[in-house]
Amino acid sequence: MPNPSILLFHSTEFSTRPFCSILYNLSNPHYPMLVASPSLFTFYRHQIRMEFIILATAHFMALITPGPDFFLIMQTALRMRLKYAWAVCAGIATANGLYISIAVLGLEYVRTMHHLMQALHYAGGMYLLYIAVLLLKAPMRTIDVKETNNILRLRDSKKQFLIGLTSGILNPKNIIFYLSLFTAMVSPATPLYRRSLYGVWMAGMVLGWDMMVALVINRRRRVDLSEIRLFRMEKIAGLALAGFGIALFLH
Repeated sequence: MPNPSILLFHSTEFSTRPFCSILYNLSNPHYPMLVASPSLFTFYRHQIRMEFIILATAHFMALITPGPDFFLIMQTALRMRLKYAWAVCAGIATANGLYISIAVLGLEYVRTMHHLMQALHYAGGMYLLYIAVLLLKAPMRTIDVKETNNILRLRDSKKQFLIGLTSGILNPKNIIFYLSLFTAMVSPATPLYRRSLYGVWMAGMVLGWDMMVALVINRRRRVDLSEIRLFRMEKIAGLALAGFGIALFLH
């Protein structure tokens, strides 16, 4: 039931704030308070939409830029069946979801844990170099979908999931990116449930985009990739991963 001691009416005197109303406390009418009118809620919804559009656009631009995860997905989709490449994608998306959760909860202090970040840098660099060496040492072979051997000798969906998860967790740029994204583009006033929806959207986009990339590469392999082209693409992926690994050590 409304409090009879207050009176709410739309202000016609404050033309510079057409989206506000004045709340007069009848017990002290000399100190009016600004409260939201329907037009203010419309303005707020517009701000929320713009915040989401800017956040989603920045995230998607970073997502489509080839990085270590892209080349890991590429080599898996080239060497194995699609389900194994999708398992790698699920692992990468899970790792991204973990770091997104940290950013959503506002755990900015994680960024100040210099020893942890340094350990992630070195561990991530070593892991990428390890994958790169395996790719660069792989011999040329004939394309056979039913082949039982593969470059990582791990033809198992769970193990491929762990490879993707490890790659995502040991990439320190992921946590830095998401913390920076939420710090710079999401208002501190944005409620937790809305930030959580942002996080679910971004994790879903990571999974969807990576699975689409794996699908396209896997189908092209079956259609028009010769043995020599497959061999060259794997070497390119190996060099790229080696470059990312070395960059982590030099950063």
